[in-house]
Amino acid sequence: MGAADLVPGVSGGTIALITGIYDRLIDAISSVGWQATRYLLSGEIKNAWMHIDGGFLLTVGAGILSAVVALASLLSWLMLHYPLPLWSLFCGLVLASSLYLFLDSCSAWSLRDYGLWVAGIGVALVIGIMQATQLPVSYGTVFLAGAIAISAMLLPGISGSFLLLLMGMYQPVIEAIVSADIATLAVFVAGCLVGLIGFSRLLKTLMRTAGRATMAVLYGFLLGSMITLWPWQRTVSTVVDRHGELRIVQSLPVSPAHYADTVGDPLLLLCAIAFISGLIAVWFLSSHARSGQ
Repeated sequence: MGAADLVPGVSGGTIALITGIYDRLIDAISSVGWQATRYLLSGEIKNAWMHIDGGFLLTVGAGILSAVVALASLLSWLMLHYPLPLWSLFCGLVLASSLYLFLDSCSAWSLRDYGLWVAGIGVALVIGIMQATQLPVSYGTVFLAGAIAISAMLLPGISGSFLLLLMGMYQPVIEAIVSADIATLAVFVAGCLVGLIGFSRLLKTLMRTAGRATMAVLYGFLLGSMITLWPWQRTVSTVVDRHGELRIVQSLPVSPAHYADTVGDPLLLLCAIAFISGLIAVWFLSSHARSGQ
């Protein structure tokens, strides 16, 4: 989940769903609240730990944190030197995830659910061609970005990193991780905690009252988000960031041939290998989930 949440367009919630821990994760996170606090204040630490499924949350949290620390530098380097194969890998991951989740559930859908799925695809496509917002980098916007991104992490089909990109906050957060900017990271984590606890309760309510319809929209959003992940893009507009460097805020997908004519080598072989690797990775995860391993 940590590796997925570093990838713009891939959701940690998708990985949780494929591996069969999604319901338990939402229940555990949403249980963090007043009752757990009462246990702690009365000295009933064991009851508090059991109430929030502490062992499970600790294991998942440790896995997420270790992946973020270990892979942030690698992803930053790949995005700088090999962006096309990296985005191709993302495309493979998202396409396989969206198809797996759709095929696994669509047999029980009504006509309304299919309509919501199509609507989710449409919303994602519109967002994908919109110009990204470049928020000013401050502690306030970093806190807001953390709250929004962590909320998206819980949703299969909506990527926290993708929303960070739309807000123009993806690169500043990655830079803070790589450079160990403790103050910025502390504010970001605080936003994540607030968003995680609050949104998990909202999500649990939605899943209980309109679970199938909610998931149909999210699966559609996941598939539609591939427009943003398409490796070969034509730059439409840029802005100058706080370091004086140009940052792309809007681009449109083009064919590899068009990219070769206007930009440079489309690296088709490397991109194909990366794309297939993404498909295989999701197949491996889904196979283990089905076998109960």
